Amino acid sequence: MEAVARLRDVPTSPRKMRLIADLIRGQRVSRALGLLKYQPQAGAAVLQKVLLSAVANWQQKNEDERIEDADLYVKTVFVDGGPMLKRLRPAPQGRGHRIRKRSNHITIVVDSAAQSLLQSAEAETPENEQ
Repeated sequence: MEAVARLRDVPTSPRKMRLIADLIRGQRVSRALGLLKYQPQAGAAVLQKVLLSAVANWQQKNEDERIEDADLYVKTVFVDGGPMLKRLRPAPQGRGHRIRKRSNHITIVVDSAAQSLLQSAEAETPENEQ
């Protein structure tokens, strides 16, 4: 059973956030948290909070399972562009240059590796072939 966490309108450019998101895609949650903890980028702390939120959402859905036995991993993580704030910066000779302050939306999906292995094994096993 997968769990999703979303954070909208993060005031960082999507390009910068995607560099950090690529580090944790497909990793175990414990390893991903360790990677994010020691990254110097400002977006790493934001991604760490979203990942912890996804784990908490998974715990809420699966109260009967222990998180240590579940072997959670980051199934998908994607960063979409959010709204842009457009500002003008003074330029020489009375002109103005447009500054685009970008934002992004982060979505993280975590899943249990144990459950996904069981489901894939059931899908491969043919039942009563005729």
